[in-house]
Amino acid sequence: MAEEAVLIEGSSFMDPFKGLLLTYFMPESCYDEFFLNFNFLDVPCLKILLSKGLGIGIILGSVMVKLPQILKLMGAKSAEGLSFHTVLLELLAITGTMAYSIANKFPFSAWGEALFLMLQTVAIGFLIQHYGGRTSRGLLFLAVYFVLLLLLLSPATPMSVVTSLQASNMPAIIVGRLIQAASNFRNGHTGQLSAVSVFLLFAGSLARIFTSLQETGDSLMALTYVISSSCNGIIALQLLIYWNCSPEPKKKSE
Repeated sequence: MAEEAVLIEGSSFMDPFKGLLLTYFMPESCYDEFFLNFNFLDVPCLKILLSKGLGIGIILGSVMVKLPQILKLMGAKSAEGLSFHTVLLELLAITGTMAYSIANKFPFSAWGEALFLMLQTVAIGFLIQHYGGRTSRGLLFLAVYFVLLLLLLSPATPMSVVTSLQASNMPAIIVGRLIQAASNFRNGHTGQLSAVSVFLLFAGSLARIFTSLQETGDSLMALTYVISSSCNGIIALQLLIYWNCSPEPKKKSE
């Protein structure tokens, strides 16, 4: 009877979901704090829960964050206003974050969106080349990138190489966004840039500052997202400024 009483005392109405919660949202100590002690105001556990929830939300959102951009390019059959050099630099930053996180064995919730952003960014890079009349160059870009990615993720790759790549993220992000911002300013419009994709990227990079500090404690990762948020904010601001501006239709040659 005493053993049964202890079992009942240590159980919770959330026990059917315990495995899911412990796997994705919180450690067992926080589960006990929330659902056995009913202390829902425990600050350290609330931070963990918020960080895990934001991380999973960012990953789920990243599956489609650049899909509007891809669909806009395909619908217009044009990549006007998009800079291929910006895409390359963004791809460098995303790949660096992914490789650095895998090498350091960070939890997937802290970096998982990089995988999906990488795939979508590669697709955008190919479409820019394709709609620019350089399809063969676009195919070469795909082949070279994935070969380099496999080499980078190989266990034989020195940690110093991966760390150096992550450190190069900040100048890559800054230069890439400045190229895009300069192109927007020069053109007087944002061309085929998708407002949905830009604003989602801005919101995601802001949230990642908190989750990086909370889940990895890595100052390099957090600083990368601070820089990324600032640069994404510039592009988002330009979208608002040029909201009613659009490319002038090209005159047909007589």
